[in-house]
Amino acid sequence: WERDGVAGEELSWSVGYGPRTQAWLLKPIGATGRLPGIAALHDHGGWKFHGKEKIALGPDAAPAELTRFHQGCYGGRAYANELARAGYAVLVHDTFQWGSRRFPFETIPEWDRLCAQAMVPLIGGEVPKEIADYNAAAGLHEHTVERYAVLLGTTMSAIIAFEDRIAANYLASRRDVDASRIGCVGLSGGGLRSTLLNATSDRIAAAVVVGLMSTYDGLLDHNVNSHTWMLYPSGWGKHGDWPDLAACRAPSPLLVQYDNEDGLFTLAGMKAAHRALGAHFKFVRAPKNYVGQFYPGPHKFDVPMQDAAIAWLGSHLKK
Repeated sequence: WERDGVAGEELSWSVGYGPRTQAWLLKPIGATGRLPGIAALHDHGGWKFHGKEKIALGPDAAPAELTRFHQGCYGGRAYANELARAGYAVLVHDTFQWGSRRFPFETIPEWDRLCAQAMVPLIGGEVPKEIADYNAAAGLHEHTVERYAVLLGTTMSAIIAFEDRIAANYLASRRDVDASRIGCVGLSGGGLRSTLLNATSDRIAAAVVVGLMSTYDGLLDHNVNSHTWMLYPSGWGKHGDWPDLAACRAPSPLLVQYDNEDGLFTLAGMKAAHRALGAHFKFVRAPKNYVGQFYPGPHKFDVPMQDAAIAWLGSHLKK
């Protein structure tokens, strides 16, 4: 399909378990040659009914509830499409537990579904009942998913990072993509995914993490319960802190954007992470390869932040 300067493809693949992953590949209309690639990673958002649709526009118009979601988190813009208009081949895919990769509602334990029905009126919002019920139940179900993952010798973090590496490898395999110029970007849970993908894949040449950076100490007694299990890979705390994961491939370029009034983190925890990241990059004699940007306001990836991220990605992937 083609619209608003973007040409899109609908894609799917199997990761070897569960339903097929549905994805979109977006690039500028009329683009030729090998483009730099971006894995655009959707957020958690407490909204698992959809995945890629939360950050991208596909062949059909977005429903009203997603338009409101874009306005609340992303300044009213589907930033994956904006990246495509800026000259990138952008892959947007559903990951484990979201969108096409979500668990069917009827397979979620009955207790979680019943509790979710009680929660939905308290959460409020103009969201269709089917979606609201699913999102609430899926949030509770995440605890069960992590328990199963640990019993099977893995974690939710590892499963999602694995699926995101599959996506990055597919992107790199395309004839219209320059495999040496691939970046990743995401807000919140997407920023968490960007951290993990960057840490575990040498394909990533530049990573952007938005609204998901703090020391663990900055979360204790403040924000532990407000985060997904993805932020707490089992056993990682014995070995390092969250900024250590984010910087483990230094000097590979990293941009982190912080929101000063982000209710999911303390400002002290974010600033401590910023200092830790700077120290890592200074240690490998590449201090300029880490950029930390602080913005006023709550948890978001608004248009000024998106524009800054796109400019930063261009400085590394369009040389």
